[in-house]
Amino acid sequence: MRHDRRKPSRPDHSRPARRKEGPKTPPKVDPARQAAFDVLRAVSERDAYANLVLPDLLRERRISGRDAALATELTYGTCRARGLLDEIIAACSDRGLSSVDGAVLDVLRLGAYQLLRTRVPEHAAVTSSVDLARSAAGSYVTGFVNAMLRRISEKDERRWLDELAPSPEKDRIGNIALRTAHPRWIARAFAEALGTSGDELTAALEADDARPDVHLVARPGAISADELAAITGGDVAPYSPYGVRLPPGSGDLAESEPMREGLAAVQDEGSQLCARALTTVPLDGPDERWLDLCAGPGGKAALLGALASIQGATVDAVEQAEHRAKLVEHAVTDLPVTVHVADGRDPGLEAGYDRVLVDAPCTGLGALRRRPEARWRRQPSDVSDLTKLQAELLTSALGLARVGGVVAYVVCSPHLAETDGVVREVARRSGAELLDAREQFPDMPDVGDAPFVQLWPHRHGTDAMFCALLRKTR
Repeated sequence: MRHDRRKPSRPDHSRPARRKEGPKTPPKVDPARQAAFDVLRAVSERDAYANLVLPDLLRERRISGRDAALATELTYGTCRARGLLDEIIAACSDRGLSSVDGAVLDVLRLGAYQLLRTRVPEHAAVTSSVDLARSAAGSYVTGFVNAMLRRISEKDERRWLDELAPSPEKDRIGNIALRTAHPRWIARAFAEALGTSGDELTAALEADDARPDVHLVARPGAISADELAAITGGDVAPYSPYGVRLPPGSGDLAESEPMREGLAAVQDEGSQLCARALTTVPLDGPDERWLDLCAGPGGKAALLGALASIQGATVDAVEQAEHRAKLVEHAVTDLPVTVHVADGRDPGLEAGYDRVLVDAPCTGLGALRRRPEARWRRQPSDVSDLTKLQAELLTSALGLARVGGVVAYVVCSPHLAETDGVVREVARRSGAELLDAREQFPDMPDVGDAPFVQLWPHRHGTDAMFCALLRKTR
């Protein structure tokens, strides 16, 4: 067959002229989803903390109102549900997650969260995710992302869970763990602390997966909780005499007048109660020298300093990391608190303190609802190193206390190895007397078995704080 390749003698106006190829305009991604994606990348690539990165990013990009609310929901929600989302993504993929580009995987997580846990319309969730993928990784991945999200959208979360969760008859804890987006080992730790794998475990993990209220502390002697509640529009807290609670997403409180003037700070009500418990235990003899042995970033040190000022005492605050010590100094401005940069296990201070607080480093399993990515970052292997450190710090605290003085051991974790295990072993070795900590939490129900106090989000609306009180006897 002959092909005539001669060009026409005149232009063919029946067809539009071909456009010249030029640089393609990158897809326009809305600011809320772009912000959420950028925070997810920071968490994945740099082990960043979402609750620290997101507020700064929103301020820098001047994202506010509905866009800020959407960015917050998508960021924190995706971080909390990451393990569950990964199970669903893996079920829809013919290749393992390890072979998926990191940026593409974060796009898929963000898109899957919108499809399964928000009211975002399916087309908006898919289209915006495809645009994000094109912007972050190039056009070649858009087909894969589109196909994956279409597959995920074929079932709602309940149907995916019915398909993927282990049978409750064979593995009840594993079933609850996946349904509440928790690693199984954390669900087991909660079950052991609660003494049940029944309905209360489900309630505890569901509360741990919900966005928490914002808790404020009113500085004693400077402003009352009633006054702070009136200024902020919050409610006086049910248990702490200094506490105020506001609903989730109450905005950036850093610029509010009480916060700017140092009259109030963000602090979980459970943390307030544990710090206060140290100060309410009756003492024989002097009550002038107090010590916060693990003071950074300074929340409890500030509360102790305010109470010490009222009672005529002084506080030494020890923090090993210099940058955290600076945070403590900022938090305790104008209070009778002296900050020392030292290791709490051997701070070089003169012994003889009347009251000592050990707010020990821990797994943070009790505050997972406030640190959305933490549940997937922590590992069971972390516990043994932490319990060794916790025991050393508590031993140091008892050494620094005077005979008859009181030590409060506090961790934000319900893990029995970090709570009951550490305290009983140190008390046995040191001969310290275990006091009934429940007596210093008189208005709170269901705080656990004597002599310890274990708070819970589902029971008290606080973080899962643990408090033990010991008196030095020799």
